[in-house]
Order: sequence, then C-alpha cells, then structure tokens
Amino acid sequence: MTTTIDAPPAAGTAARIREHVVNLCAGPEGGHLGGSMSLAEILATLYTRVLRVDPLDPASPGRDVLLLSKGHGGLALYAALTEAGFFPADRLAEYGRPGGEFMAHPHAEIPGVEMPSGSLGHGLALAVGFGLGFRLDGADRRCFVVMGDGELQEGSVWEAASVAAAQRLDTLVAVVDRNRLQITGATETIDALEPLADRWSAFGWTVRQVDGHSCEELEAALTEPPAPGRPTVVIAHTVKGKGIPFVEDQPRSHYAKLGERQHAKALAALRRGAAS
Repeated sequence: MTTTIDAPPAAGTAARIREHVVNLCAGPEGGHLGGSMSLAEILATLYTRVLRVDPLDPASPGRDVLLLSKGHGGLALYAALTEAGFFPADRLAEYGRPGGEFMAHPHAEIPGVEMPSGSLGHGLALAVGFGLGFRLDGADRRCFVVMGDGELQEGSVWEAASVAAAQRLDTLVAVVDRNRLQITGATETIDALEPLADRWSAFGWTVRQVDGHSCEELEAALTEPPAPGRPTVVIAHTVKGKGIPFVEDQPRSHYAKLGERQHAKALAALRRGAAS
C-alpha cells in the first residue's frame, strides 16, 4: 500500500489535474468541464493524503475504495489517477477516440476505477454495499464516495443514507461537491437542498463542512477519526469551473468543447492562478 509520507503536495496535484481536464476538453469530443474543475482539490487530497491504495496493484485486497458517484466528473478522476501513477499520462490521449477506454463517464476497465458510474444517485448505495462487505470480511478498510450536489435530489441517495446510519457504517465517508449548480441551473431554484447539513445530520450522519478548494481543510476533515457508529459526510463548498474565470460559477460550463483560443486562454488563467 502507498502512504502519504512522501506524497506530492495536494495543491500542486490539483493544479495539474485542472490542466489535464482543460486539455481533454480541447479535444475533438470536448468534455464535462465545470464539474471536473470543482473536484480538483477533493481528488488531489484523497489520492495524495488520505487513500490507502497502490497504483502498482490497483486490486490489492486491503485497499481503500473510492467511488465517483458523479460520473460526469470522470475527466478529473482520470487526471487524478494518472497523477497518482495508475497509468501514464500519455494514455489520456485515448479519451474520446474510437476503441479507447477513456470515455465521458468512467468504467471499471480503467486501472483504479472501482465501479462504472454516471447513473446519478447510485453511488452512495454502492458504497453502503462496500462498507457492509468490509464488515463481513473483518477488513480494516474504508470506502469514500464522491457525489455531486445535484444528485442529492434523487430519492435513492436518502434511502442509502438511512441504511448507512442504521447499519452504523463508520467506515463510510461521503464527500459532496457542493458547487450549487446542475446542468439546468442552480440547485436551490430547481429542487432546493438547504439546510443540507441539517438534513444529513437528521439522517444520523456526522457532518463536516469545508472550503472544497482548501487542501488543508479537506485533509483535516477526511483524516479526522469518525464518530463511532456514524458515517461521515464532508460537504465541500466549491465553484463550478474553478480556475477559469470565463466559465466559473456558470451552468454553461457543464460540458464544453474548447476551441484553440479558449484552450490557450484557459491554460493561461490556470497558470496565473498557480503562480499567484
């Protein structure tokens, strides 16, 4: 298993994740830009500071499990996996190509991807299954599930949340990418989620709220020991399209095909942000 002792700084990894995502969205198929950019620090912190995984042995029986429930953040996951060493960066050139394994939504043939995702609202139920399996095996393992806030409008999420609490699955951690936007607009004008923290707490979960673009806050929340018998949710407040001023906090960033000028402009913005 890898450890975090010699891991690269999470913030630097997040910056590289964003550049990968922008480059992929400049390809012939474009990609889910906004929701991938808001995930960068979340995934960077998980892979550099939190998860017990081995990129040389992705199926190691003692590994922690990460499920990306918001499958439209797949580009960020691919970027995080290549930064973590699961496969070389040049494989990302397969994205969107005929016969390539890298698609808009991730699937389990890709090293490091545990389950196919994209059917929103299913990830938490799958995570509950992993948590119950760990218990039956007597395994010292944890399951992390990264969710979008829009998918919290699905009833299956709250069924799974109820079961997780009833089963006292304290090895389960949900991370909500709370960027407040979904493809058709603001979550609070479509099907309001607030008071979101109170809702999770009412279902029996320990709730931690953080700045989802602060690797330090994310690491503290994700490594703090769980309350015995209670699953944990980390509500990470983020900005959709983070790092690219001309699409930040806009629903139109959900899927984008960047032209040559937009690609160059986006990369320049990211590099200015990384240097500041």
